[in-house]
Amino acid sequence: MNRIISSESVTEGHPDKVCDYIADSILDAALEKDDRSRIACEVCCAKGLAVVLGEFDTKSDFIDVQAIARGAIAEVGYTDPALGFDHNTCAVLNCINGQSPDISRGVISSLEQRAGAADKLDEAGAGDQGMMFGYACSETEEFMPMPITLAHKLTFALSAARKSGELGFLRPDGKAMVSLVYENGAPVRVGTVVVSSQHSEDVSDKTLKDGIIECVIKRAIPSVLMKDTEILINPTGRFVVGGPAGDTGVTGRKIIVDTYGGAVPHGGGAFSGKDASKVDRSAAYYARYVCKNLVAAGLCERVMLQVGYAIGKARPVSLFADTFGTGDDKRVLDAVKRVFDFRPAAIIEKLGLRKPIYKSTTNYGHFGRAGLPWEVCDAVERLKAEY
Repeated sequence: MNRIISSESVTEGHPDKVCDYIADSILDAALEKDDRSRIACEVCCAKGLAVVLGEFDTKSDFIDVQAIARGAIAEVGYTDPALGFDHNTCAVLNCINGQSPDISRGVISSLEQRAGAADKLDEAGAGDQGMMFGYACSETEEFMPMPITLAHKLTFALSAARKSGELGFLRPDGKAMVSLVYENGAPVRVGTVVVSSQHSEDVSDKTLKDGIIECVIKRAIPSVLMKDTEILINPTGRFVVGGPAGDTGVTGRKIIVDTYGGAVPHGGGAFSGKDASKVDRSAAYYARYVCKNLVAAGLCERVMLQVGYAIGKARPVSLFADTFGTGDDKRVLDAVKRVFDFRPAAIIEKLGLRKPIYKSTTNYGHFGRAGLPWEVCDAVERLKAEY
Protein backbone atom coordinates (compact mmCIF):
# COMPACT_ATOMS: atom_id res chain seq x y z
CA MET A 1 0.00 0.00 0.00
CA ASN A 2 1.32 3.45 -0.91
CA ARG A 3 0.66 6.51 1.21
CA ILE A 4 1.97 10.00 1.98
CA ILE A 5 2.60 11.14 5.57
CA SER A 6 3.34 14.76 6.48
CA SER A 7 4.95 16.16 9.64
CA GLU A 8 5.89 19.71 10.60
CA SER A 9 8.42 21.41 12.83
CA VAL A 10 8.93 25.00 13.95
CA THR A 11 11.94 27.10 14.98
CA GLU A 12 12.47 28.48 18.47
CA GLY A 13 11.28 31.87 17.21
CA HIS A 14 7.79 30.60 16.40
CA PRO A 15 5.42 32.43 18.80
CA ASP A 16 4.18 29.23 20.44
CA LYS A 17 7.73 28.03 20.94
CA VAL A 18 8.76 31.36 22.44
CA CYS A 19 6.10 30.70 25.08
CA ASP A 20 7.27 27.12 25.62
CA TYR A 21 10.86 28.29 26.06
CA ILE A 22 9.94 30.95 28.60
CA ALA A 23 7.88 28.40 30.56
CA ASP A 24 10.66 25.81 30.62
CA SER A 25 13.22 28.48 31.57
CA ILE A 26 11.10 29.44 34.58
CA LEU A 27 10.66 25.76 35.50
CA ASP A 28 14.43 25.23 35.41
CA ALA A 29 15.01 28.30 37.57
CA ALA A 30 12.63 26.94 40.21
CA LEU A 31 14.22 23.48 40.15
CA GLU A 32 17.69 24.95 40.54
CA LYS A 33 16.63 26.40 43.90
CA ASP A 34 14.23 23.67 44.99
CA ASP A 35 14.25 20.35 43.17
CA ARG A 36 10.87 19.48 44.70
CA SER A 37 9.18 22.47 43.09
CA ARG A 38 5.81 21.74 41.56
CA ILE A 39 5.32 24.06 38.63
CA ALA A 40 2.56 24.46 36.06
CA CYS A 41 3.69 27.49 34.05
CA GLU A 42 1.71 28.85 31.11
CA VAL A 43 2.82 31.73 28.89
CA CYS A 44 1.07 33.86 26.29
CA CYS A 45 2.94 36.25 23.99
CA ALA A 46 1.65 38.96 21.66
CA LYS A 47 3.06 42.13 20.12
CA GLY A 48 5.00 43.86 22.87
CA LEU A 49 3.66 41.61 25.61
CA ALA A 50 4.41 38.38 27.49
CA VAL A 51 2.03 37.09 30.17
CA VAL A 52 3.19 34.40 32.61
CA LEU A 53 0.46 32.43 34.36
CA GLY A 54 0.27 29.22 36.37
CA GLU A 55 0.30 27.51 39.73
CA PHE A 56 3.56 27.22 41.65
CA ASP A 57 4.43 25.31 44.81
CA THR A 58 8.09 25.88 45.62
CA LYS A 59 10.40 26.64 48.52
CA SER A 60 12.48 28.93 46.33
CA ASP A 61 12.89 32.29 48.04
CA PHE A 62 12.40 34.28 44.86
CA ILE A 63 12.00 33.53 41.18
CA ASP A 64 12.57 36.62 39.07
CA VAL A 65 9.95 35.83 36.45
CA GLN A 66 10.48 39.07 34.54
CA ALA A 67 14.25 38.65 34.27
CA ILE A 68 13.96 34.98 33.27
CA ALA A 69 11.34 35.73 30.64
CA ARG A 70 13.39 38.56 29.14
CA GLY A 71 16.50 36.40 29.12
CA ALA A 72 14.66 33.59 27.34
CA ILE A 73 13.29 36.00 24.73
CA ALA A 74 16.81 37.29 24.07
CA GLU A 75 18.19 33.74 23.77
CA VAL A 76 15.57 32.98 21.13
CA GLY A 77 16.75 35.95 19.08
CA TYR A 78 14.21 38.71 19.67
CA THR A 79 16.60 41.51 20.56
CA ASP A 80 15.59 44.13 17.97
CA PRO A 81 12.62 46.45 18.71
CA ALA A 82 12.03 46.71 14.95
CA LEU A 83 10.68 43.15 15.04
CA GLY A 84 7.72 44.30 17.16
CA PHE A 85 8.70 42.05 20.05
CA ASP A 86 12.00 42.13 21.92
CA HIS A 87 13.41 41.34 25.33
CA ASN A 88 13.98 44.94 26.42
CA THR A 89 10.78 46.72 25.42
CA CYS A 90 8.07 44.07 25.82
CA ALA A 91 5.90 44.15 28.93
CA VAL A 92 6.09 41.04 31.13
CA LEU A 93 3.08 40.41 33.37
CA ASN A 94 3.40 37.98 36.28
CA CYS A 95 0.07 36.28 37.06
CA ILE A 96 1.32 33.27 39.07
CA ASN A 97 -0.70 31.68 41.87
CA GLY A 98 -0.07 28.87 44.36
CA GLN A 99 -0.97 25.28 43.52
CA SER A 100 -4.43 24.17 44.62
CA PRO A 101 -4.23 22.22 47.91
CA ASP A 102 -6.75 19.76 46.48
CA ILE A 103 -4.25 18.83 43.76
CA SER A 104 -1.23 19.00 46.06
CA ARG A 105 -2.61 16.48 48.56
CA GLY A 106 -2.85 13.76 45.90
CA VAL A 107 0.65 14.40 44.61
CA ILE A 108 2.42 14.32 47.98
CA SER A 109 0.32 11.47 49.39
CA SER A 110 -1.04 8.97 46.88
CA LEU A 111 -4.23 6.98 47.09
CA GLU A 112 -2.12 3.87 47.69
CA GLN A 113 -0.20 5.47 50.54
CA ARG A 114 -3.41 6.63 52.20
CA ALA A 115 -4.64 3.04 51.92
CA GLY A 116 -1.56 1.79 53.78
CA ALA A 117 0.90 0.89 50.98
CA ALA A 118 4.38 0.36 52.40
CA ASP A 119 6.43 0.85 49.22
CA LYS A 120 8.23 4.21 49.18
CA LEU A 121 7.62 4.54 45.43
CA ASP A 122 3.88 4.49 46.10
CA GLU A 123 4.10 7.76 47.99
CA ALA A 124 3.69 10.16 45.05
CA GLY A 125 0.42 10.20 43.16
CA ALA A 126 -0.05 11.28 39.55
CA GLY A 127 -0.47 15.04 39.22
CA ASP A 128 -3.43 14.66 36.87
CA GLN A 129 -5.59 12.13 35.13
CA GLY A 130 -5.04 11.31 31.47
CA MET A 131 -3.45 9.00 28.96
CA MET A 132 0.04 9.29 27.53
CA PHE A 133 1.54 7.67 24.45
CA GLY A 134 5.05 6.46 23.71
CA TYR A 135 6.36 5.37 20.32
CA ALA A 136 9.46 4.11 18.56
CA CYS A 137 10.18 2.59 15.18
CA SER A 138 13.13 1.38 13.13
CA GLU A 139 12.71 3.91 10.28
CA THR A 140 15.62 6.08 11.39
CA GLU A 141 18.73 5.77 13.56
CA GLU A 142 16.90 7.93 16.11
CA PHE A 143 14.12 5.30 16.32
CA MET A 144 11.71 8.03 15.21
CA PRO A 145 9.32 8.41 12.26
CA MET A 146 11.21 9.80 9.27
CA PRO A 147 8.83 12.69 8.44
CA ILE A 148 9.17 14.40 11.82
CA THR A 149 12.92 13.67 11.93
CA LEU A 150 13.46 15.42 8.58
CA ALA A 151 11.17 18.31 9.53
CA HIS A 152 13.20 18.93 12.70
CA LYS A 153 16.44 18.81 10.71
CA LEU A 154 15.06 21.47 8.37
CA THR A 155 14.09 23.90 11.13
CA PHE A 156 17.34 23.27 12.99
CA ALA A 157 19.28 24.05 9.81
CA LEU A 158 17.14 27.15 9.26
CA SER A 159 18.01 28.49 12.71
CA ALA A 160 21.67 27.52 12.35
CA ALA A 161 21.96 29.49 9.09
CA ARG A 162 20.39 32.52 10.79
CA LYS A 163 22.52 32.37 13.93
CA SER A 164 25.80 31.86 12.05
CA GLY A 165 25.08 34.81 9.78
CA GLU A 166 25.31 32.63 6.69
CA LEU A 167 21.76 33.67 5.83
CA GLY A 168 21.79 36.98 7.65
CA PHE A 169 18.46 38.05 6.19
CA LEU A 170 16.56 35.41 8.15
CA ARG A 171 14.66 36.26 11.32
CA PRO A 172 13.76 33.99 14.28
CA ASP A 173 10.28 32.79 13.24
CA GLY A 174 10.07 29.84 10.88
CA LYS A 175 8.55 26.46 10.19
CA ALA A 176 8.91 23.49 7.85
CA MET A 177 6.88 20.50 6.71
CA VAL A 178 7.92 17.29 4.99
CA SER A 179 5.54 15.02 3.07
CA LEU A 180 7.10 11.58 2.77
CA VAL A 181 6.01 8.96 0.25
CA TYR A 182 5.82 5.39 1.57
CA GLU A 183 5.65 2.27 -0.59
CA ASN A 184 4.75 -1.02 1.08
CA GLY A 185 5.36 0.56 4.47
CA ALA A 186 8.85 1.87 3.69
CA PRO A 187 9.79 5.55 3.09
CA VAL A 188 11.07 5.98 -0.46
CA ARG A 189 11.14 9.70 -1.28
CA VAL A 190 10.12 13.17 -0.18
CA GLY A 191 7.09 14.32 -2.14
CA THR A 192 6.97 17.91 -0.87
CA VAL A 193 9.12 20.18 1.27
CA VAL A 194 7.64 23.38 2.67
CA VAL A 195 9.87 25.96 4.39
CA SER A 196 8.56 29.29 5.62
CA SER A 197 10.93 31.73 7.27
CA GLN A 198 10.61 35.25 8.56
CA HIS A 199 13.05 37.52 6.71
CA SER A 200 14.29 41.07 6.37
CA GLU A 201 12.23 43.42 4.26
CA ASP A 202 14.95 44.12 1.71
CA VAL A 203 15.97 40.58 0.67
CA SER A 204 14.98 39.51 -2.83
CA ASP A 205 12.77 36.50 -3.40
CA LYS A 206 15.51 34.79 -5.42
CA THR A 207 18.19 35.33 -2.78
CA LEU A 208 15.88 34.01 -0.08
CA LYS A 209 14.88 30.89 -1.99
CA ASP A 210 18.36 30.08 -3.29
CA GLY A 211 19.81 30.48 0.20
CA ILE A 212 17.24 28.23 1.85
CA ILE A 213 17.62 25.54 -0.83
CA GLU A 214 21.42 25.48 -0.56
CA CYS A 215 21.95 26.07 3.16
CA VAL A 216 18.88 24.42 4.64
CA ILE A 217 17.12 21.88 2.43
CA LYS A 218 20.17 20.30 0.82
CA ARG A 219 21.89 19.98 4.20
CA ALA A 220 18.91 18.56 6.03
CA ILE A 221 17.49 16.05 3.56
CA PRO A 222 19.59 13.33 1.87
CA SER A 223 19.70 13.79 -1.89
CA VAL A 224 18.63 10.17 -2.42
CA LEU A 225 15.20 11.10 -1.03
CA MET A 226 14.82 14.18 -3.24
CA LYS A 227 13.31 12.65 -6.36
CA ASP A 228 10.74 14.77 -8.21
CA THR A 229 10.26 16.70 -4.98
CA GLU A 230 8.09 19.80 -4.96
CA ILE A 231 9.80 22.59 -3.01
CA LEU A 232 7.70 25.43 -1.59
CA ILE A 233 9.49 28.33 0.12
CA ASN A 234 7.44 31.10 1.72
CA PRO A 235 4.36 30.23 -0.35
CA THR A 236 2.57 33.47 0.61
CA GLY A 237 5.39 35.40 -1.10
CA ARG A 238 6.29 37.48 1.97
CA PHE A 239 7.05 36.81 5.65
CA VAL A 240 8.45 39.99 7.19
CA VAL A 241 6.13 40.35 10.17
CA GLY A 242 6.58 37.30 12.38
CA GLY A 243 6.94 35.97 15.89
CA PRO A 244 4.57 37.23 18.58
CA ALA A 245 4.21 40.51 16.66
CA GLY A 246 2.56 38.61 13.82
CA ASP A 247 0.64 35.92 15.65
CA THR A 248 -0.16 35.38 19.31
CA GLY A 249 1.72 32.50 20.92
CA VAL A 250 0.54 30.20 23.71
CA THR A 251 2.30 27.45 25.67
CA GLY A 252 1.47 23.89 24.65
CA ARG A 253 0.09 24.43 21.16
CA LYS A 254 2.80 22.42 19.39
CA ILE A 255 2.20 19.02 21.00
CA ILE A 256 2.43 17.10 17.70
CA VAL A 257 5.66 18.88 16.77
CA ASP A 258 6.98 18.00 20.24
CA THR A 259 6.25 14.28 19.90
CA TYR A 260 5.92 12.04 16.83
CA GLY A 261 4.61 14.31 14.09
CA GLY A 262 1.18 12.68 14.05
CA ALA A 263 2.43 9.15 13.44
CA VAL A 264 0.44 7.89 16.45
CA PRO A 265 -2.31 9.26 18.72
CA HIS A 266 -1.61 11.94 21.32
CA GLY A 267 -3.15 12.11 24.78
CA GLY A 268 -3.55 15.89 24.53
CA GLY A 269 -1.27 16.96 27.38
CA ALA A 270 1.51 19.45 26.67
CA PHE A 271 5.03 19.26 28.13
CA SER A 272 6.58 22.70 28.56
CA GLY A 273 6.28 24.48 31.89
CA LYS A 274 5.35 21.32 33.80
CA ASP A 275 7.49 19.62 36.41
CA ALA A 276 7.79 15.84 36.55
CA SER A 277 4.91 15.34 38.98
CA LYS A 278 2.71 16.05 35.97
CA VAL A 279 2.46 12.70 34.21
CA ASP A 280 1.55 14.55 31.00
CA ARG A 281 5.29 15.10 30.76
CA SER A 282 7.07 12.47 32.85
CA ALA A 283 4.99 9.46 31.78
CA ALA A 284 5.20 10.47 28.12
CA TYR A 285 8.98 10.61 28.46
CA TYR A 286 9.01 7.23 30.18
CA ALA A 287 6.73 5.64 27.59
CA ARG A 288 9.13 6.82 24.88
CA TYR A 289 12.03 5.30 26.86
CA VAL A 290 10.22 1.96 27.08
CA CYS A 291 9.30 1.92 23.39
CA LYS A 292 12.80 2.79 22.23
CA ASN A 293 14.27 -0.02 24.30
CA LEU A 294 11.72 -2.49 22.89
CA VAL A 295 12.70 -1.68 19.31
CA ALA A 296 16.42 -1.58 20.15
CA ALA A 297 16.05 -5.04 21.70
CA GLY A 298 14.63 -6.36 18.44
CA LEU A 299 11.32 -7.40 20.01
CA CYS A 300 9.45 -5.43 17.35
CA GLU A 301 10.12 -2.97 14.53
CA ARG A 302 7.45 -0.50 15.61
CA VAL A 303 5.59 -0.07 18.88
CA MET A 304 3.12 2.29 20.52
CA LEU A 305 2.46 2.26 24.23
CA GLN A 306 -0.52 3.87 25.97
CA VAL A 307 -0.54 4.39 29.74
CA GLY A 308 -3.45 5.84 31.71
CA TYR A 309 -3.44 7.54 35.13
CA ALA A 310 -5.95 8.77 37.73
CA ILE A 311 -5.07 11.95 39.63
CA GLY A 312 -3.64 11.18 43.06
CA LYS A 313 -3.06 7.48 42.27
CA ALA A 314 0.49 6.18 41.87
CA ARG A 315 -0.08 3.07 39.81
CA PRO A 316 -1.44 3.39 36.27
CA VAL A 317 -5.03 2.41 35.63
CA SER A 318 -4.19 0.99 32.20
CA LEU A 319 -1.29 -0.12 30.04
CA PHE A 320 -1.57 -1.12 26.38
CA ALA A 321 0.97 -2.03 23.68
CA ASP A 322 0.54 -2.26 19.91
CA THR A 323 3.40 -3.50 17.72
CA PHE A 324 1.43 -3.03 14.47
CA GLY A 325 2.01 -6.64 13.49
CA THR A 326 5.79 -6.47 13.93
CA GLY A 327 5.84 -8.39 17.23
CA ASP A 328 3.83 -10.39 19.72
CA ASP A 329 1.72 -7.78 21.53
CA LYS A 330 0.98 -9.92 24.57
CA ARG A 331 4.56 -11.04 25.11
CA VAL A 332 5.80 -7.48 24.63
CA LEU A 333 3.32 -6.10 27.16
CA ASP A 334 4.11 -8.84 29.67
CA ALA A 335 7.82 -8.08 29.37
CA VAL A 336 7.16 -4.37 29.82
CA LYS A 337 5.20 -5.01 33.01
CA ARG A 338 8.03 -7.10 34.45
CA VAL A 339 10.86 -4.72 33.56
CA PHE A 340 9.45 -1.19 33.94
CA ASP A 341 7.82 0.71 36.81
CA PHE A 342 5.33 3.37 35.70
CA ARG A 343 4.69 4.95 39.11
CA PRO A 344 5.54 8.69 39.04
CA ALA A 345 8.16 8.43 41.82
CA ALA A 346 9.88 5.54 40.01
CA ILE A 347 9.85 7.45 36.71
CA ILE A 348 11.31 10.57 38.31
CA GLU A 349 14.03 8.53 40.04
CA LYS A 350 14.96 6.51 36.95
CA LEU A 351 15.13 9.44 34.52
CA GLY A 352 16.49 12.03 36.94
CA LEU A 353 13.61 14.39 36.32
CA ARG A 354 14.18 16.69 39.29
CA LYS A 355 17.15 18.27 37.51
CA PRO A 356 16.81 21.61 35.66
CA ILE A 357 17.08 20.08 32.18
CA TYR A 358 13.87 21.26 30.63
CA LYS A 359 14.66 24.32 28.54
CA SER A 360 17.15 22.15 26.64
CA THR A 361 14.20 19.98 25.54
CA THR A 362 11.88 22.75 24.33
CA ASN A 363 12.86 22.99 20.68
CA TYR A 364 13.17 20.52 17.77
CA GLY A 365 11.24 17.74 19.46
CA HIS A 366 11.42 16.14 22.89
CA PHE A 367 12.28 12.75 21.39
CA GLY A 368 14.98 11.36 19.11
CA ARG A 369 17.75 13.62 20.40
CA ALA A 370 20.95 12.35 21.99
CA GLY A 371 21.77 13.27 25.57
CA LEU A 372 18.28 13.03 27.02
CA PRO A 373 17.78 10.37 29.73
CA TRP A 374 14.67 8.89 28.09
CA GLU A 375 16.66 8.25 24.91
CA VAL A 376 19.07 5.81 26.58
CA CYS A 377 18.82 2.13 25.59
CA ASP A 378 19.89 0.55 28.88
CA ALA A 379 17.07 -1.98 29.29
CA VAL A 380 17.69 -4.02 26.14
CA GLU A 381 19.18 -7.08 27.81
CA ARG A 382 16.56 -7.18 30.56
CA LEU A 383 13.82 -7.04 27.97
CA LYS A 384 15.35 -9.88 25.97
CA ALA A 385 15.59 -11.96 29.11
CA GLU A 386 11.95 -11.33 30.04
CA TYR A 387 10.45 -11.72 26.58
